[in-house]
Amino acid sequence: MLSFPNAKINLGLNILAKRTDGYHDLETCFYPIPWRDSLEIIESSEFGFYSYGLKIPGDWEHNLCVKAYEVLKADFDLPPIEIHLLKAIPMGGGLGGGSANGSFVLKLLDELFQLELSTSKLEAYALKLGSDCPFFIQNKPTLASGRGEIFQSCDVDLSGLFLAMFNPDVHISTKEAFSGIQPATPKESISEIVQRPVSEWKDLLVNDFETSVFPNHPEIGKVKEDMYESGAIHSSMTGTGSTVYGIFETPPENIQWTVFEL
Repeated sequence: MLSFPNAKINLGLNILAKRTDGYHDLETCFYPIPWRDSLEIIESSEFGFYSYGLKIPGDWEHNLCVKAYEVLKADFDLPPIEIHLLKAIPMGGGLGGGSANGSFVLKLLDELFQLELSTSKLEAYALKLGSDCPFFIQNKPTLASGRGEIFQSCDVDLSGLFLAMFNPDVHISTKEAFSGIQPATPKESISEIVQRPVSEWKDLLVNDFETSVFPNHPEIGKVKEDMYESGAIHSSMTGTGSTVYGIFETPPENIQWTVFEL
């Protein structure tokens, strides 16, 4: 059984407050984009995980695809399977590719073995994999709050526009990303801003992590500047970086960027 897990971008990302559990309260809008991996699951005589394309760091036992199988196998008598993953979404770039892979494994296993899991149950299993994983179960524009695990539907539609993506291949640790953050409540919430025309987002819709990442990695900030100079109506770093996206009304001509029609 074959599927194509997609990436996401963050439309804005505000860090609101430090929590007593060590996490932060945040606000963001997850938006699915058509940058995809390929994922296949087949029944087998023994379990196996095989990856191709971009090299995935770390041991395969810690991959979210494997963990997704394990969390379901703990509750269901699943037979051995082989998971084949062709990796095209860059890792560590704020695109959620690993989270998408794990969540899509849950959905494939549910379909393949007729587990008849409800959407809410699949989201509960996905939450065991990571706070942003449940987003990829319904895979539609979603406002996220709390530490990123509280979801609310979001009526935002970028269809007909063009999305340019560039990953400068810079690794940014979570510790580094949070090092310069000063939590604060913005004057206008992301849920309100994304209801405005995209042409009004430039000075309103911000990613708070840019304040800590750009001074240390000016090449990332330069990508954002280049996108605006090339005609983007909105540009931002996604997640904790380092990928930068730009939203355009017509396709940009920079051959270094990966461009999708939304």
